[in-house]
Amino acid sequence: MRVIFMGTPDFSVGTLEALIQAGHEVVLAVTQPDRPRGRGGKVQYTPVKEKALEHGIPVFQPVKVREKSCVEELARYGADVMVVIAFGQILPKEILELTPYGCINVHASLLPKYRGAAPIQWSIIDGETVTGVTTMQMDEGLDTGDMLLKAEVPIEADETGGSLHDKLAAAGAELCVETLKALEDGTAHPEKQGETPTRYARQLSRETGRIDWTEDAASIERLVRGLNPWPSAWTIWEGETMKIWGAEVLEKESGQPCGTVAEVTKEGFLVQTGKGLLAVTQLQIPGKKQMAADAFLRGYRLEPGTRLGEG
Repeated sequence: MRVIFMGTPDFSVGTLEALIQAGHEVVLAVTQPDRPRGRGGKVQYTPVKEKALEHGIPVFQPVKVREKSCVEELARYGADVMVVIAFGQILPKEILELTPYGCINVHASLLPKYRGAAPIQWSIIDGETVTGVTTMQMDEGLDTGDMLLKAEVPIEADETGGSLHDKLAAAGAELCVETLKALEDGTAHPEKQGETPTRYARQLSRETGRIDWTEDAASIERLVRGLNPWPSAWTIWEGETMKIWGAEVLEKESGQPCGTVAEVTKEGFLVQTGKGLLAVTQLQIPGKKQMAADAFLRGYRLEPGTRLGEG
């Protein structure tokens, strides 16, 4: 097939590669405009743009995909299908209906679960044990189009947002190739979505990671894993942001108020939550790299009774 590929972040790159390897002719890569990244603020290519240029694929970076000039540009390539994965803009009807096979989206959840921008992280935070990827025929709704194929991916007990991201990216790439083959063969059977049984997987922000110590330890531990590597779970310690990168749940109580450091050992420290203790094993403070909790305690004083999250 002649394919227009629309995507922006790392999650999209594997699917672009898979389409090329499968023999599809990717005639155009559409991605978000280049933006400054990192501390230096240097403008960098998007991951999809980098990969497309490696393969000699033309790149188009519209500021607003809804503009008439954008639709006209896409129409010039005479594509059979558009593949959309984490592109970052909502597509108008004119684009959805531009090619014979329409727009095929790869979504990182088992739809209709976790419609929205951050399905990977929320599936971990909510305690799901299985997630996956779904290919769908896009419509004008947000992740509401007819489902085509699905692939399940288990969520391990120590899964992080980063590790699950990589697993789902790989599964999505393979499933997309299968989906295009099914469309070509006429064996695809679109299935309507029902009502979603989960909350909307809203966009992540720094505030998403603020730890509420009145929550139970298991919920906080899932927040820590789900928001690793971005935007991270965090709390306040001595007026500074302390990022929590690793933690374990202990099913016992200290009798202390929530957010209180109940015990300090050579290995780390325990914090009282709304239910159970949270053993902090990996953390980061401003100006320092990630470190094990025992390394932190060798350099900084932390007394039992210290309240976290205040200030």
